[in-house]
Amino acid sequence: MKDFIVGLPKAELHIHIEGTLEPELMFTLSKRNNIKLPFQSIEEVHQAYHFHNLASFLSIYYQCASVLIEEQDFYDLTFAYLQLANIQNIRHIEIFFDPQTHTKRGISFDTVIHGIHRALVDAKKEFNISSHLIMCFLRDLSVDSAAETLQSALAFKDWIIAVGLDSAEMHNPPNKFTQVFNDARKNGFLTVAHAGEEGPPEYIWEALNELKVKRIDHGVRCLEDPILVEELVERQIPLTVCPVSNIKLQVFKTMAHHTIKKMLDKGLRVTINSDDPGFFKENLNNNFIAVQEAFGFSKQNLYQFAKNSFLASFISPPELQKFLNELDDYYANSQ
Repeated sequence: MKDFIVGLPKAELHIHIEGTLEPELMFTLSKRNNIKLPFQSIEEVHQAYHFHNLASFLSIYYQCASVLIEEQDFYDLTFAYLQLANIQNIRHIEIFFDPQTHTKRGISFDTVIHGIHRALVDAKKEFNISSHLIMCFLRDLSVDSAAETLQSALAFKDWIIAVGLDSAEMHNPPNKFTQVFNDARKNGFLTVAHAGEEGPPEYIWEALNELKVKRIDHGVRCLEDPILVEELVERQIPLTVCPVSNIKLQVFKTMAHHTIKKMLDKGLRVTINSDDPGFFKENLNNNFIAVQEAFGFSKQNLYQFAKNSFLASFISPPELQKFLNELDDYYANSQ
């Protein structure tokens, strides 16, 4: 089954590029940019990566991002992830990036996006991995900061397919950003949002009704509201679930407590993703393996997760059909 998962063509739709920062690269960049880290060794970094909720994770996450200064840093970060994605047979990727994490430190928006975009272009040439870029607003910052970030993004509309919403969910409801998302849609951006990870099902409703999102990132608390589940199933709104992340941040006690099987059984368009693999130490394939081992998912179940990932993506219809054909051929030959 592990071999089947490794070879399974798949898309990753919930991946924070800053969250792919591996400790080894972090130390390399800290030396290159003369940034002092609060860690003395790589082993000390790994020991610090034990989180009890989203807030405890984010405090270290933003600390570690301080090593990203130059365009080449963002290129190296992104290309390192894409190399690992290629090994996992990830065929399409939709990457989140958080410009406010960097602009509030004095790093220009242009520096961030040029480094990331250049790596995506090179990965397409070298690995034939297709990709889209999604710019996320930090929900624990002000609406004015988000609006300013949107203005910076307008010059790069050809490089950014959508805007999203991430960071500390509690006490930062989606409707705080309704006007910014309205402006983003008017400028041609698609919309997605993190909702229903630590926040209540009401946040999912707000993301759907106020932000008009095409996808819900996480959404694992949707099962608490049967009417919401019916809505998500009827509209086939994708949910980009991150199983290992949910366990690491203690959204669920163990993988056996996770709701992903119930979500799939109810007909929700669930996808599997890695979220922040540099911090959670588990890539996309390992997330597939973890849920398969916990719930005994069949090859057909795993095929469905992979199919959902392509159906939930923002790729064009011809590209979508190409990937679905590749997936169908792989599944047929595995029987």
